[in-house]
Amino acid sequence: MSRPEGLRRYKLLIAYDGSGFHGWQKQEPPEGPALRTVQGVMYDGMLRLFKQPINLVGASRTDAGVHAAGQVAHFDAESRVPVDRMAMAINSRLPDDIEVREAVEVSPAFDAIRCAVTKQYTYTIHNTDHRPLGLRHMVYHTRHTLDAQAMDAAAGRLLGEHDFEGFSAAGHGRESTVRTIHRCGVERDGDRVMITVEGSGFLWNMVRIIAGTLVEVGRGRFEAVHVDEILKTADRQLAGPTLPPNGLCLEWIRHGDL
Repeated sequence: MSRPEGLRRYKLLIAYDGSGFHGWQKQEPPEGPALRTVQGVMYDGMLRLFKQPINLVGASRTDAGVHAAGQVAHFDAESRVPVDRMAMAINSRLPDDIEVREAVEVSPAFDAIRCAVTKQYTYTIHNTDHRPLGLRHMVYHTRHTLDAQAMDAAAGRLLGEHDFEGFSAAGHGRESTVRTIHRCGVERDGDRVMITVEGSGFLWNMVRIIAGTLVEVGRGRFEAVHVDEILKTADRQLAGPTLPPNGLCLEWIRHGDL
């Protein structure tokens, strides 16, 4: 089927504070009002701007409470808004916990999901006796002293292609649980411990379970080699807890050339 003349495809780079959202995906419960989601709020704002229904396709379906600095989405529209002013025009119709940081016109073949080749997430831990009151929606807090070097050694064992069934939540719905991790490391910066994971794709809660497992290593409950056993057995019960979503941020997504 040919595309209507005048219809263009656009790519958006989007950042948001996930604290006030029930995730990315638009949701309409069987009863009651629709839940507040990033996709849903953006749809409402973009409908007012473009005066036409918008199918906004996000590259990553972040969960409730998860943040993004570099979410990528695409949509098709017949637009009279100059592309160099599009981000500003959309932002003027959005609440202050979302920002479109860039808008560009792309090929009709571009697909935010299918063209994605790698993504990077960070999980931030506030590791001090005192609660991070002003940052509590953006970091995970633990009073237990964490050994970041031991955590980093364990993180390195996740590199490469593995079956990550043991690091995924039940009901992930994916046919294959094999993923490739290109980078996984842990660094301490003062009271903050940062876990960085880059990979070809991620299963449901995978990064949060990896983070929970590495925290167990940092506390001395697991040895670094325990990661090998989880990968070998694919047993979720052997891994650490699923850490809360507030510490997780989607940093960026890279797409392949068309």
